[in-house]
Amino acid sequence: MGAHFDWSDKKHWSPRPEPCGICAKPTNLRSDRGKPAHKVCAETWTDQHTKPTDKS
Repeated sequence: MGAHFDWSDKKHWSPRPEPCGICAKPTNLRSDRGKPAHKVCAETWTDQHTKPTDKS
């Protein structure tokens, strides 16, 4: 199962669009760190950059 972020809090919204840090398309969304990013882009990036856990 992939990453799923809850960005429903208003802190994840900005009235000013800025380029997504991942795909460079404009977004009003902001990450937990305040960086512009689409939620889907951030979830995909996290999935691709998270080391798998050892389930043995």
